[in-house]
Amino acid sequence: MLLTALLDPADLDDALVTPEGRFARHDLLGWAASIAADIAGAPIVAVHATPGAPTIAAITGALLAGVPVVPIPPDAGVLEREHILRDSGAALLLSDVPGEGVPISRAARATTVPAEPVSAAPALVLYTSGTTGKPKGVVVSRAAIAAGLDALAEAWEWTAADTLVHGLPLYHVHGLVLGALGPLRIGGRLIHTGRPTPEAYAQSSGTMYFGVPTVWSRIAGRPAAAKALAPARLLVSGSAPLPATVFRSLAELTGQAPVERYGMTETLITVSARATGDRRPGQVGLPLTGIETRLVDESGAALPADGSTIGQLQVRGTTMFDGYLRGGAVDPAPLTDGWYATGDVATIGPDGWHRIVGRASTDLIKTGGYRVGAGEVEDALLLHPAVREAAVIGMPDPDLGERITAFVVLDGRAVAESDLIAFVAERLAAHKRPRAVRLVGELPRNAMGKVQKTRLKG
Repeated sequence: MLLTALLDPADLDDALVTPEGRFARHDLLGWAASIAADIAGAPIVAVHATPGAPTIAAITGALLAGVPVVPIPPDAGVLEREHILRDSGAALLLSDVPGEGVPISRAARATTVPAEPVSAAPALVLYTSGTTGKPKGVVVSRAAIAAGLDALAEAWEWTAADTLVHGLPLYHVHGLVLGALGPLRIGGRLIHTGRPTPEAYAQSSGTMYFGVPTVWSRIAGRPAAAKALAPARLLVSGSAPLPATVFRSLAELTGQAPVERYGMTETLITVSARATGDRRPGQVGLPLTGIETRLVDESGAALPADGSTIGQLQVRGTTMFDGYLRGGAVDPAPLTDGWYATGDVATIGPDGWHRIVGRASTDLIKTGGYRVGAGEVEDALLLHPAVREAAVIGMPDPDLGERITAFVVLDGRAVAESDLIAFVAERLAAHKRPRAVRLVGELPRNAMGKVQKTRLKG
């Protein structure tokens, strides 16, 4: 049973709190069951995934009905939206936009819940953008979601006594699978703030808070808001690397270091720090229960877990996706003996702790015969008191192969590019220093706060 807590006969008042109101568990179940009755038998449905209770009810209804559901970002452009609807073959669109599809918000509540679908059935189709081509529909099964949430419940000691607070989008793994389906499986209360602002987080009383690095950076920049989170037992950061400076600021202001974790749409969450134990800046922890990881080189040969060797990260286990949706059929996941090539490069220490260097395509720089992780150079730049943000990439160079190039956002103080190069050279090996520094007003980011390095190369 995927949504175990939602179907628990022991009701919970205010199981869901959003800007639209407060919903008891039985009310959310009746709402979702009413939607399930409307879409029963559909091959696949789409949801206009605005941040709030209607999206949670709509996706819950689809899961109850056993109908695969495709969340569509509310800010998707016309071409992206048309591609998702056409590519997925969605037979219905759940939306509160008048005249657009099947209405989500309604007074009707149903009392009959459909039988539980088989665990191997597809649950979600999440569209994710790669480095080339149009977004691809990642098919994730009910079994994978259940395994992933159960592993996180174990790692984070997440129980029905917890109140989770976040304001993340409801069309990604972080905000939707962890942030919405997590409480519906594990139990407890969910407070979705609509937007993930420092003020909204500070005004919501929770035991767990989810955020992406941009959210945590803004909270750390407002000490009063950060200190309001001190009673919580877990602050979780993911979807992009958390700068060490933000990690340390949060630890100082809240009295606890944040928990970092790693995953992707195709694998869900696979590696995380634990609720009890170490939390290390720049590292994402240990494999979750049911997950194995390894590092390989370009030829596929195994690399040592010595904490310094950088390799391509592969994972396998219970949370892998089924494949990509194409033309109404599912192309099987590209696995080799169960291993999925994440496209990320990482190091693994002798104690099993993982450090994600970045994407192999943009964050592993081959310069002058050396392999340099962009993240290490970025961390060194961020130690400079005038540097607020930094992104490092390799640019083509006729002599070196790739030239280490840093894009830096300053905090308002004037610093010469040559001084920043010298600053890094004092702290890292000479071949790791940037050969060029470009001062910019901001770094290009996507909706989840990830720096879009491919746009820096343009």
